[in-house]
Amino acid sequence: MKALILVGGFGTRLRPLTLSVPKPLVDFANKPMILHQIEALKAAGVNEVVLAINYQPEVMMNFIRDFEEKLGIKIICSQEMEPMGTAGPLALARKILDDGSGDPFFVLNSDVISEYPLGQMIEFHKSHGGEATIMVTKVDEPSKYGVVVMDEETGCVHRFVEKPQQFVGNKINAGIYLLSTKTLDRIQLRPTSIEKEIFPKIAAENKLFAMVLPGFWMDIGQPRDYTIGLRLYLASLRQKSPKLLASGPTYLGNVIVHETAVIGDGCLIGPDVSIGQGCVIESGVRLSRCTIMRGVRVKKHACIVGSIIGWHSTVGQWARIENMTVLGEDVHVCDEVFSNGGVVLPHKEIKASIFKPEIVM
Repeated sequence: MKALILVGGFGTRLRPLTLSVPKPLVDFANKPMILHQIEALKAAGVNEVVLAINYQPEVMMNFIRDFEEKLGIKIICSQEMEPMGTAGPLALARKILDDGSGDPFFVLNSDVISEYPLGQMIEFHKSHGGEATIMVTKVDEPSKYGVVVMDEETGCVHRFVEKPQQFVGNKINAGIYLLSTKTLDRIQLRPTSIEKEIFPKIAAENKLFAMVLPGFWMDIGQPRDYTIGLRLYLASLRQKSPKLLASGPTYLGNVIVHETAVIGDGCLIGPDVSIGQGCVIESGVRLSRCTIMRGVRVKKHACIVGSIIGWHSTVGQWARIENMTVLGEDVHVCDEVFSNGGVVLPHKEIKASIFKPEIVM
């Protein structure tokens, strides 16, 4: 089977982290975002993945080469010379996706994190005999989204309603699709939206079906949602693979710690914390609802809450970092400094406190 991942552009919503690497390579729970998806695709029987990208393809491919060999899966780049939307990249990669076998292919948005029940999706796709399957997820406030109106028994999609003011359903597009190669005949080689232009046409012919996603789902393309996504991901690990989580009196709730990280005495870590490769967490540190990326040092008695600390950064003694502070790569926060929602670009030294949310350039 084949798959295409919509990698997209500049990752502006996740800056300053995406000033250092393309968004799909930003760490999430100690591995690049896109690796979660590639591993799930491999487990579902996919042997070739196309990355539809228009930004820094050489950086992406240099990184991916290692995983191509480790996972035993072919990964190639399809570069857009201009932004092609969510359907145009399929036309661009048509010769790869339609290999003559007649097998359907997956399409995934690179921002999405979930349990990826792709094997179930294949079975559902075979059972309904339609042209395309989309994964949908339930939401509490459907008026914020484009809602998928569907037959609850069969999954047949009737129509899409953008940000409905009256209740028409609570299922939204989860950004995971399984498509027949026939769908490629509907897409021209131009900037096109698969959600607004292609899917409504398939639905009008009663050939589009929706499967309700079991488990959690989150678009992690911006810092606040990234942090929520980590909480949901760790809760899922607790249910499915609890041995992957840290345990002991130092840890409160769900915490994932890379095996190479060093944790000092008297720390209290959790809930919902990820600590990356080669990190040093000195004694007396308090961490909660945060991501500490590869190579970070957090010095004695610092406190980090609801924030993201980028690669190879340092947080000084007795510093306090909170309220969705995001430190880019190689940022150094001095001792006793307070950050209330600061967004700090890479390679900076922060000597003075940030008392209200602002961007530090």
